[in-house]
Amino acid sequence: MESQHNSPATVTQVTLAPENPRRLSALCGLANEHLIHIESRLGVKITNHGNQFVVTGPEALCQSVSLMLERLYRETQNNGDVTPDMVHLYLQEMIVQEPGVLPEPTIPVYDEEQISVIQTPKVMVKPRGTNQKKYVHAILNHDINFGIGPAGTGKTFLAVACAVMALKQEKVRRILLVRPAVEAGEKLGFLPGDLSQKVDPYLRPLYDALYEMLGFEPVDKLIEKNVIEIAPLAYMRGRTLSNAFIILDESQNTTEEQMKMFLTRIGFGSTAVITGDPTQVDLPRGTKSGLVHASKVLNNVPGISFTHFTSGDVVRHPLVQRIVDAYEQYQEGEQPS
Repeated sequence: MESQHNSPATVTQVTLAPENPRRLSALCGLANEHLIHIESRLGVKITNHGNQFVVTGPEALCQSVSLMLERLYRETQNNGDVTPDMVHLYLQEMIVQEPGVLPEPTIPVYDEEQISVIQTPKVMVKPRGTNQKKYVHAILNHDINFGIGPAGTGKTFLAVACAVMALKQEKVRRILLVRPAVEAGEKLGFLPGDLSQKVDPYLRPLYDALYEMLGFEPVDKLIEKNVIEIAPLAYMRGRTLSNAFIILDESQNTTEEQMKMFLTRIGFGSTAVITGDPTQVDLPRGTKSGLVHASKVLNNVPGISFTHFTSGDVVRHPLVQRIVDAYEQYQEGEQPS
C-alpha cells in the first residue's frame, strides 16, 4: 500500500477568523519559525496572505495541517501565545491520533560540495577532509550528534562554529557549552578558588573557540545576557533546554548515569553535539565511561548521528598525529598483567 505522503500534491485553503495581526503574528512565529517547523516536519508547503493560508502537499496531510492551524490560532485568543514547544506537541499529537499520516523525517543525502564553509562573524571555518565534512553535515541535519576520536581532529571547534552560525541565523536562542569537571587525574577539591574559578580552566578551550569566532567583547556580552552559558555538566541536572545548541565536550569523562541525564535534558528545537575521545578516560578506576556506553546503546537510533575520527583527521601539528598513532599502537600491543 502506498503511503499517504507519497500521494499527489493537493492545495487546501483555510481562512482564520477573525483576522487579527497580533494573533496571526503569534501563530506564524518569529520569522515564520512555527510555519517552517511544520513544513520541515511534515513535508508540506504553507503560504499565507493575511489570514488566508494555503497548504500544499498530500491531501490527508493538508487537511490535518489546516485543522492544526485553526487550533493553534484559537490558542492566540485573549492575548495567548504560540510557542515552539506548543507546535511540537501538536505535531506529536498528530503522530498518536493519525498514525501513517506523518512521514518519517528524512535526512538529506551527504553531498561533499554542500559542506564548504561555516560562516561566523570573525572567521570562516572550513571543514577539512571527508570525516570533518560528514560531521558538519550530520550536525546540520540531526538533533543529537556524537563526534568521537582523538584530540586535534576539530570535533569541538567545528561544533562551536555550527553553534555560533545557528545562533546568528536565529535557528536557536542560546548556546550552552558543558564539560565534566574532572579530568587529567585532578580532583576539583584539591584546586584553589571557588567553584567558578575551579571550573574555568576546564572550560578554557570552549572560551578560546568562542573568542576566535565572535571576538572578546561580544562573547562577554552574550554570557552576561545568558545567551551563551558555559557550565559544568552537573548544572544540567533538573533542566530542560529548548531552542538551544548544546555541546558536551570531553564526554568520555561522564559516567553512564551522567550521559543519560544529559541526553534527556534536550528539549524541543534543540541541537546537541557530544564530543569525546574514548582512549582518554580520566574517571576513577572501575567507573564506566558514559560515552563508550552511549555509542553502543544508541548506535542504531534514528535521528542520532555518530562520526568517528581517526589520527588521519588530526589537524594540529604533524607530531600530534604521530603521537596519537604511537599511543594507539602501544595500547594495542600492551598485554594486561
